[in-house]
Amino acid sequence: MNRATTERQTESGIPVKALYTSDDIASDSPARIGAPGRPPFTRGPYEQMYRERLWTMRQYSGFGSAEDTNQRYRYLLEQGQTALSVAFDLPTQLGLDSDHELAEDEVGRVGVAIDTAQDMCDLFDGLPLDQLSVNFTINATAPIILAFYLVAAERQGVAQASLSGTLQNDILKEFLARKTFIFPPMESVRVACDVVEYCSTTLPRFNPISITGYHAREAGCSAVQELAFTFADAIAYCDHLVARGVPFDSFASRLSFHFASQMDFFEEVAKVRAARRMWCTIATERYGAKDENSTRLRFFSGCSGATLTAQQPLNNVVRSTLQCLAAVLGGAQSIHVMGYDEAYEIPSEESVRLALRTQQIIGLESGVTNTVDPLAGSYFVESLTDSVQAKATEILEQIQAEGGAIEAISAGVLQRWIAENSYAEARAIADGSRPKVGVNLYATDEEEVPATLFTPDLSAAERQRARLDRARSLRDPAAVAAAISQVVQAAGSGSNVMPSILDAARVGASVGEIADAMRGQFGEYREPQPW
Repeated sequence: MNRATTERQTESGIPVKALYTSDDIASDSPARIGAPGRPPFTRGPYEQMYRERLWTMRQYSGFGSAEDTNQRYRYLLEQGQTALSVAFDLPTQLGLDSDHELAEDEVGRVGVAIDTAQDMCDLFDGLPLDQLSVNFTINATAPIILAFYLVAAERQGVAQASLSGTLQNDILKEFLARKTFIFPPMESVRVACDVVEYCSTTLPRFNPISITGYHAREAGCSAVQELAFTFADAIAYCDHLVARGVPFDSFASRLSFHFASQMDFFEEVAKVRAARRMWCTIATERYGAKDENSTRLRFFSGCSGATLTAQQPLNNVVRSTLQCLAAVLGGAQSIHVMGYDEAYEIPSEESVRLALRTQQIIGLESGVTNTVDPLAGSYFVESLTDSVQAKATEILEQIQAEGGAIEAISAGVLQRWIAENSYAEARAIADGSRPKVGVNLYATDEEEVPATLFTPDLSAAERQRARLDRARSLRDPAAVAAAISQVVQAAGSGSNVMPSILDAARVGASVGEIADAMRGQFGEYREPQPW
C-alpha cells in the first residue's frame, strides 16, 4: 500500500488533506480566531497565558489511609508539584463506610479511604489549605467530601473564602461513563446544583463543578463526541440552576471543564480551541451572559490512561509527553500526566516524579510557552478547529433534540454512542488499521514489566476500619442523630442539602451515614440496559 496516497483522517473521522492553504480557511476566520483573553477565546482564556503564569501541575494521587496519601502529597510538593489532586477509593465514591460488607475488598485500593471529617483533617495534616489548590475527583458524594474539606479548613483556622481548588461534582458523566452514581439522575443533578449554589455565595475562589468529557473519552467516545457530551451536561446543570432562580452570571465564572488529551496531536489542540469558542457562544446566546468571565472557558487536561499499554511500558513516557504538549499548545489551565506504569498498578514514586518532570521540562525548557497560542494561523489547525466545532455542534444539537443530556442518558442513547465508537476503535487496533506501537506493530515476545512497581500496604484497610471505630466512639451519638435528621429533612423538602451536611460533618457523621440519609429520600438508581 502506498502510504502517500492513502486517505487520512483524524481519530474522530475528520478527513485530513495532504496540504492545507489559505483556501481552507473561512473568510471570517480572523474574527473567530480573535485575540487571547478576548471573546470567543479561541486563542486562550487569558491575554498573556503562560508568559504570565504556567499551568497548574497536578498529579492525581490517593491510596490507603489518609496518612499514607499525606506522605505521597508531601513527596510530590517537594518535587515541585504546584497543586494537589485527590483520588478516592470506591467505597468513598459510592457512599459506603469502610466497614460496610460491600467495601471489604476495596478500602484504599484505587484511592484514599475517607470516612469522616477527621480523615480529611489527617489527609491534609501539615499542609496549609490557604496556600494550596486542591482538586477532588468525587461525584455522587461530592457534597459530603466538600463538607469534610470545609471542616478540615475550619480546624486549621482557614476561612472558606480563602480556599481554592475544584470539586469534580459532575454526576451526569457518572451515568454516562464511570458508573459511580448512587441516586437517580434528577435527584443527583439537584444535589450537584445545591453544591454549585452554595459555593457561589461562600467560596469565591473555589470551582464547585468540573464538567467533564474526560471519562466518556476514556470509555471510548471520539474527540468531537467528547465536546458535545460535555456541553450537553453543562447545559443541563445551567438550565437547572437558572430554573431555580440562580442568575447565570452568579455562578458561571466558577464553572470548570475537564477534557482528555489523547494521541491525535493536532485534533486534541483543535478540540480545546473549539471548546472555548463553543462555550462562549452557549453562554452568550443561550444564557445571555453579561459578565465576560461567564463566557471564558477554563479547563483541566487529563492525559490519557486508556492509551497507555502494559506492553513496552516505557513507550508510555512518549505517549504522555505528546499528550501533555498537546494540552499546553491548546492552552490548558491545569494538567495531569500519567505515570508510565499505570497499566500495572498505582504509580510508583519514580514514575510520578518522571510524569511531573515531563510537565516541568515542557514548561521551562522547550520554549513553547514563550508565545501565546503558537499554532494560531496554521492553515491546518484553523481548518481543523472549524471542523471539530461544526461536528461537535451537530452532535450537541442531536442531544438537545433527544430532550437534553438527562433524557438522552436516561434512555441510554449516549451510552450506546460511546459503546459503538469504542468497539470500532478496538476493532481498528485488532485488525491493525490503527497503529499501536508495541501492540500491533513492533511487538516483542519478552515481558517488559517496570523494574519498580508500587506495593500496596495490605494492612491499610484494617487500619482504616479501626480508625472509623475509634472516631465513632469519640463522638456524641445524640448530636450525630440530630444532624442526620436534618439531612433527611433537607433532602426530602427540596432545601439545599449543603448546610445540613456540613453540620453533620462537624459532629462526626460518616460518609455512609450521610449518604444513607439521602438514599432514604431519593432511592438508589439501577441502570437500565437499553440495548
